[in-house]
Amino acid sequence: MRRKDKNISDEAIIEHILHTADICRLGLVDKDEAYIVPVNYAYSNGTIIIHSAGNGRKIEIIRQNNKAAFEIEGGYAIETGEKACEWTTKYRSVMGKGIITIVTNVLQKKAGLDLIMKNMAGARMR
Repeated sequence: MRRKDKNISDEAIIEHILHTADICRLGLVDKDEAYIVPVNYAYSNGTIIIHSAGNGRKIEIIRQNNKAAFEIEGGYAIETGEKACEWTTKYRSVMGKGIITIVTNVLQKKAGLDLIMKNMAGARMR
């Protein structure tokens, strides 16, 4: 990171961002091409949980190459200024990489979807 003064290393702050941010951008590699897709997500016990349909480009890429990168962000606000170069966007983000595991167990899938809905809606859905 270029701006070391902006780097967040406090685990509690990182956990807070992961639990409260709005969006996750998932980075994958499709053969020799980068592919980034925004996904709904939840964070629990060191794991980022995302949803995917059973078919489509995202899941097909994951089946071929389960290595991924991600960027999660939230808390953004635009700060204005008198001149264009004084405008900026404030936000907090977490970036990382990992291995995707496709969940096949129905109970684990339901638990993951419940967590995603809690993150999005603030409550479990029926």
